[in-house]
Amino acid sequence: MNRRIQAQKIHQQVFKAGSKTYFNSSIFFPRPVRDEVSVLYAFVRVADNYVDSQPQDREGFYRFRENYHKALAGIPADNPIIDSFVDLAKERGFDPAWTEAFLSSMEMDLEKTDYDRLEDTLTYIYGSAEVIGLFMGRIMDLPGEAEESAKMLGRSMQYINFIRDIDEDISLGRRYLPLEESALTSLKEEETRKKDDAFIQFMQKQTRRYKEWQKQAEAGYKLIPKRYRIPIKTAGDMYLWTAAVIEKNPYIVYLKKVKPSKLRIFASLLKNTVIG
Repeated sequence: MNRRIQAQKIHQQVFKAGSKTYFNSSIFFPRPVRDEVSVLYAFVRVADNYVDSQPQDREGFYRFRENYHKALAGIPADNPIIDSFVDLAKERGFDPAWTEAFLSSMEMDLEKTDYDRLEDTLTYIYGSAEVIGLFMGRIMDLPGEAEESAKMLGRSMQYINFIRDIDEDISLGRRYLPLEESALTSLKEEETRKKDDAFIQFMQKQTRRYKEWQKQAEAGYKLIPKRYRIPIKTAGDMYLWTAAVIEKNPYIVYLKKVKPSKLRIFASLLKNTVIG
């Protein structure tokens, strides 16, 4: 029991450190579901940390992936992040292909730096975000008809993160937003300042794209029980707020990371609790 409690603490610590919006929104999940979400988030965050560290920890990532495969085959990794995820995957019936898609997208971050076509960006997003929606659907026991909306929610949230994190991604040597339909050749601030109109039009197009996908995702809210819908809708509301801030001043992405305050998150949680 002590070992299990210790593992839960590790999952929650990784979750809390990784995303303020998701963590604070998740407190309205029933405790068993919140614990499973923490297991899922800890697994994907640790894998992501290997490829996002500076310098990247290639050996750490490939060792993590190898240990996951061994654990999946029945050889415990003796790692609370991996072993707990494998147990959860078996209990909830995760399709192993979803995890492979996730790990493949993480591996792409070790090799690919710029995404020039939307098609390529969406290939990355499927593994890095859409499958997370599929995992969440299984954790919440949602019907199969909810899978498409779950994928779109993962896609939309990942895309607004790409918009919000332009400057941070540049510092990591990456660009996820495709420039194929733009007059821009770079998203570095000094370059966008030279093509002000093109940059503003580009950012408006990206936020419109995000909102279209978010709207498709919201069509599936009715399939989610209210006790689960509250934190999910709250997270979605916070990303819509983020998009609105960026639309008002696209250059804010170079000044700071746009994130809602804890007060704003809890106010949204309260509102969604009342109106459902």
